[in-house]
Amino acid sequence: MTRIKPLAPEAVDQDSQQIFEAFLKQRGNIPNMFRTLAHRPELLKTAYKHFSTILNTGTVDIRLKEMVGVRVSQMNQCAY
Repeated sequence: MTRIKPLAPEAVDQDSQQIFEAFLKQRGNIPNMFRTLAHRPELLKTAYKHFSTILNTGTVDIRLKEMVGVRVSQMNQCAY
């Protein structure tokens, strides 16, 4: 059970809505981690930049990076 509820897109500020829209365009969904970080927009912005840099740079395919993230999450019994 989550202790901090993820925010719905209509409940966030304008800057956060832009990030949410970018996720929807790129992935078709907004990860719960980022919906939860939206409670603190400055953290959301920083985490989004970090996340985007990791996924969109380097030589490893983005799909493999996503699979690694999901698997590590499963191994740590964390709801990704």
